[in-house]
Amino acid sequence: MSERNGLRYGLLGLALIVLLGVLGFIVNRPASTATADIASPAAGLQSVAELGSKAPGRRALEIQNWKTAEGAKVLFVEAPELPMFDLRLTFAAGSSQDGDAAGVATLTNAMLNEGVAGKDVTAIAEGFEGLGAEFGNGAYRDMAIASLRSLTEADLRQPALDLFTQVIGAPTFPEDSLARIKNQMLAGFEFQKQNPGKLAGLELFDKLYGKHPYAHPSEGDEKSIPGIGVDQLRAFHQKAYAAGNVVIALVGDLSRAEAEAIANQVSKALPQGPALPKLPEPEMPKPGVNHIEFPSKQTHLMLAQLGIDRNDPDYAALYLGNQILGGGGFGTRLMEEVREKRGLTYGVSSGFTAMQVRGPFMIGLQTRAEMSQGTLELIQDIVRQYLAEGPTQKELDDAKRELAGSFPLSTASNADIVGQLGAIGFYDLPLTYLEDFMAKVQALDVAQVKAAMAKHLSPDQFVIVTAGPTVTQKELPPPTDKPAEMPSGVPEH
Repeated sequence: MSERNGLRYGLLGLALIVLLGVLGFIVNRPASTATADIASPAAGLQSVAELGSKAPGRRALEIQNWKTAEGAKVLFVEAPELPMFDLRLTFAAGSSQDGDAAGVATLTNAMLNEGVAGKDVTAIAEGFEGLGAEFGNGAYRDMAIASLRSLTEADLRQPALDLFTQVIGAPTFPEDSLARIKNQMLAGFEFQKQNPGKLAGLELFDKLYGKHPYAHPSEGDEKSIPGIGVDQLRAFHQKAYAAGNVVIALVGDLSRAEAEAIANQVSKALPQGPALPKLPEPEMPKPGVNHIEFPSKQTHLMLAQLGIDRNDPDYAALYLGNQILGGGGFGTRLMEEVREKRGLTYGVSSGFTAMQVRGPFMIGLQTRAEMSQGTLELIQDIVRQYLAEGPTQKELDDAKRELAGSFPLSTASNADIVGQLGAIGFYDLPLTYLEDFMAKVQALDVAQVKAAMAKHLSPDQFVIVTAGPTVTQKELPPPTDKPAEMPSGVPEH
């Protein structure tokens, strides 16, 4: 996914989760582990400080899984607290499956709810709305998704499911809708030409992945989109939206029998076929700086190198290590040195995007054009020092504490849980993944984090893209507690 990973929230969110524990909506443990005690409602929470070093309470996440007769993988969590359910289908049908028609995956997904037999896009939208149901869809590099949220009352649930299975199983791909969506996409490509950050991102993936399927943008481009026709959409749907190529995630007020009935209905409605082959591994890119000339007061800086796939055993160590480097917002190495001490940027961040095969590790920011070269060198020096020395014990302890407080929010709602189930199934993670991840993080020491970061990253292997004007460069200001020119808002392009 694109999927970026949002596990960090503020203390207010943490307090909210504890309070929601009174109602039974606090975060869950997998069934194979013991359930932590939930604070007594009568006691009341007067302050977040009362939590001390204890992690928020959790309810057991009893993940059930099976396969349908057609080969669809199913993950289900019963959640009877609200009379509704969330259904999410995750297909290996992202842009990495485009082949020679860049953008066909995105177009196919966008066209799902544009027409079915007897209903146009308006009738479909009105049908879901009239049942109090919500349809959602999206396409990314690894995957494409389709989702349904509905009340579980049989008189509403069944017609919502009937309409949903028509949409995902038998779309008609009307020509007029295809022309409209193509025009919207082509207009978007024109707009991208005025966005230096978008131009830098496109160039970065091209240089990082070369001829690999991850290289081209998910939405295709102005050359590829006009030539894609309805026949190609139908062929892609038949191949990539097959029952053997999907993960069905279900969370809500359903019994096992009801969940099986829903999964079976969905699975039978899809084209019949196997899972698509796994993607090839990308080749190592050539490091270096690539510049895009763009008239602006700011320069976009983007640095990347190949990271890890979603099943890499070092995932937990790299996640925690990156939280300290630049993934944790304020207080990270990058924010402290680049923004807080020198006032060079409004914000800077880093992150691993773990995918089916090696996804990118990226660092991104904007800075004043006349400071761009010095800022780039500063970032490289920060990374070099961090990889050589690793985090301090205090940084590690603080990151663990913060993650222990924020991670439960990743399953705070049924919608959050169904998203996690989809990822667990799609990337073939163990059912105990959520609990395993936290246990691994809390067990890590400084040496392990340092070793993992140094193993997977090199300060000299960055593919770098800059987008901005060519101007005379100035020396960076020295670090100080009160930078002379602190950014006051989002920089202008």
